[in-house]
Amino acid sequence: MSTPTSQRGSKAAKSTARAEAARLRARRRLLVRVGIGVVVVGAVMFGVFRAGGGSGERGSNRFQVGRPASGADAPAIQLASTGGGQFDLASQRGKTVLLYFQEGVGCQPCWNQIRDIERNQARFKALGIDEVVSVTGNSLGDLRQKVSDEGLQTPVLSDPDLSVSKTYHANDFGMMGTSADGHTFIVVGPDGKILWRADFGGAPDYTMYVPVDELISDLRTGLGVA
Repeated sequence: MSTPTSQRGSKAAKSTARAEAARLRARRRLLVRVGIGVVVVGAVMFGVFRAGGGSGERGSNRFQVGRPASGADAPAIQLASTGGGQFDLASQRGKTVLLYFQEGVGCQPCWNQIRDIERNQARFKALGIDEVVSVTGNSLGDLRQKVSDEGLQTPVLSDPDLSVSKTYHANDFGMMGTSADGHTFIVVGPDGKILWRADFGGAPDYTMYVPVDELISDLRTGLGVA
């Protein structure tokens, strides 16, 4: 006995409705999974960039110590400087120099770091630091523009092929692999030997800014200053 056309139509409609409901449930599950993924990625990126935030944000006390480290002779540095001419580390014998390797023009927290060091210059001098010099991989023209825009006085050295940075292994600790410096501080003593080193820029925190109070504390401990 054949099924009436009206019944067949009703069954087909119900089947279509069930299929559409199943598609809607699947779509909702997909949207939920995508939403969760976006939230997780956003949280991770926020954490990374907050760690590299500007002045006033909480930095990390955890840092690595690369090589060359304390006790080693500081490799030669002869690089063009935003202060004019060429900076030669050998000419600084008799002084204690704080070298600050940083990511460069695109890393605003790195420049906030220089600004805040300048604002606390007397505190660094009290630790025996005579000179602060920054090193990064940008061209001299770009660095001159950035220094001018930020109103900074600290000499910034251009190391476009990272030749010096690689000698100091300062490009081993950062967010960009080995293609840029991380956030490394190295103190070179009057005799040309490294007195202290801290590489803040590496995993897992990728710190691109260290609050001055913390940096001063780390320096005081590392240099044995009372």
